[in-house]
Amino acid sequence: MRKIILMASLVMGLLVTNRAEAQQEPRRQVMLDKVVAVVGGSSILHSELREYADALVMQRRQMGYTSDVDPMEEALEALLEQKLLYNQALIDSVDMAGGDVNARVEAYVQALMEEAGGMQEFERREHMPIFNYREMVRNRFEEQAYAQSMKSEVVSKVTIVPGEVERFYRHIDKDSLPMIGEQYVYAHITKFPASLKDAQQRTRERLLDMRERVITGQTQFSVLARMYSIDGSAMYGGEMEPAPASYFVRPFAEALEKLRPGQVSEIVETEFGFHIIELIEIIGDKYRCRHILLRPTFTRDELLQPAHQLDSIARLIRKDSLTFEDAALRFSDDASTKHNGGIVSNHDVLARMGVYDGARLTATRFLKEDFGAQGGKALEDYNALMNLKIGEVSDSYQTTDLMGNQMSKIVKLVDIIPSHVASLEDDYIRLEEMALTQKQERTYEAWLNDKKSSMYIYIDPEYRTERLREKGWIK
Repeated sequence: MRKIILMASLVMGLLVTNRAEAQQEPRRQVMLDKVVAVVGGSSILHSELREYADALVMQRRQMGYTSDVDPMEEALEALLEQKLLYNQALIDSVDMAGGDVNARVEAYVQALMEEAGGMQEFERREHMPIFNYREMVRNRFEEQAYAQSMKSEVVSKVTIVPGEVERFYRHIDKDSLPMIGEQYVYAHITKFPASLKDAQQRTRERLLDMRERVITGQTQFSVLARMYSIDGSAMYGGEMEPAPASYFVRPFAEALEKLRPGQVSEIVETEFGFHIIELIEIIGDKYRCRHILLRPTFTRDELLQPAHQLDSIARLIRKDSLTFEDAALRFSDDASTKHNGGIVSNHDVLARMGVYDGARLTATRFLKEDFGAQGGKALEDYNALMNLKIGEVSDSYQTTDLMGNQMSKIVKLVDIIPSHVASLEDDYIRLEEMALTQKQERTYEAWLNDKKSSMYIYIDPEYRTERLREKGWIK
């Protein structure tokens, strides 16, 4: 799928990490800004274009590649597309995505201030007050978020059927088929501490105490959130970006809808843990609120108890006194795998992402990159599997589930599928992803070209190039 509009977010991140490197070069003479282009009701300033192009150069340098495309030209094309998407999102009343923009803005600005050596030095370097700079960054982040939402709105409507996947596979250049890396099939047995209910009760009692302190005026909700909440919103006093109730998981939303501004909820249990919520205000259909999130915690002895039990089970399996499949059925706390011999699938990841589509999308083969924060499977699983031969069972180890709940686990390496060229029989899901991506790209390109012809676009003559003309930006 095209990455050009997502590059804007990437570049903003690059600007944080590469700012120090940029400061080592002589600072350019401050000049009056110039409007380079206008798309709909949005303008592109020379400073914005220059900043984007500089970040692209740094990105290329870090990744060790060069491009024949002038970075200023590439940056202008990316910004033209972003502005078009942003303006169309406003026309179509598309909701802004991208999570907590306030949190992203604050993290970005704080990183720059730390790099500069404080607020005063930062303001001197940027030639503007911090609140002006923060507002400029907020506008850019919001624009990016709207643009991403608009593109998602276009491509999310694209679907694909098995016949299209087969045609894609038959007509694709076989040299273009991807190499599928080594894959692992494995089974697991999981155990939560037997004292889970006690730990949950301790968590509830902590939150009840916090709620009492807020209600009686002893402590502000935001102070307790900063001190104790394990959610990313803690650094902002527990405050989240205003959003409709439907944005939140159901138990959280139901509690929120019962509150009046200034009220604090009872304890709310969700898949993420236990919360108390303070409603700040209601803006239209959006709720502005704070929350404190806690999860059950365990003592070392409580964590070791299921680990010892699993080690005993592993010894029995190795002695052939018990099969792994029977052990999974009898002892595993994972209801989704215990009835199929403990075989691990991507069912939990798909369900968590809200894209579960029955058995058709279920996979039991995992690449190395499928393990870790981005892939969904625990990195500890991969580390354990690397020490096993096919058929062997690991010792117990500590890990967490997708919700961050602590547990113990043993795994069995069932099979290793060697690297191979993707085939329709063995790698249907990955080929389906490729075919869908190709169809989405074509749909998006057709949509984008249509919008280019209907939306007002002006580019300063100095910045008009043949490449932009060929791509339809110059009318």
